Amino acid sequence: MGGGTIRPGAGDALILVDVQKDFLPGGSLAVPRGDEVVPVLNRYLAVFRSLALPVVATRDWHPPDHCSFKARGGPWPPHCVAGSEGARFAALLDLPAEGLIVSKGTARDKEAYSGFEGTDLDAWLKRAGVARVFVGGLATDYCVLNSVRDALGLGYGVFLLRDAARAVEAAPGDGEHAVQRMRRLGAATIEFSELGS
Repeated sequence: MGGGTIRPGAGDALILVDVQKDFLPGGSLAVPRGDEVVPVLNRYLAVFRSLALPVVATRDWHPPDHCSFKARGGPWPPHCVAGSEGARFAALLDLPAEGLIVSKGTARDKEAYSGFEGTDLDAWLKRAGVARVFVGGLATDYCVLNSVRDALGLGYGVFLLRDAARAVEAAPGDGEHAVQRMRRLGAATIEFSELGS
């Protein structure tokens, strides 16, 4: 995308994916350099807030015996247990009080990497007249990827905030592969410097 040509406006929403303490350095499922997304997302938040555009924050909100946890045969250590300190949003994330919080992965026996899976996010966005979503957060190769895929499948235009997402990298290169997959599916990538005012 080129130099300042993407201007958020009516019909746009910002979606922050799983910017929670357990995914930050020191958390139980830390994403490498995951804390780096917070100040960048705050810059996007300031723009969307100044334009009175919708902001959504998704969060893992798991039961203590969630199927994704290793004790139940899943791939991950326990993380983002509903109501726990690790499930809280990053302390420095400047979420607006009026923003929508979407809890996912709330059922014991069902994984949900996408913010659209098992939630009313699509219905909420449609009621708000949203046609394009700007998506950043954690992690590029899991919940960001799946949320972007589902948004595209539901007919939204999608901008991936390349400078405001970080990957787990369970295998080297997973993050970049995820970005390329999102592009192939139809997402555009942008960085804050390309956002028009």
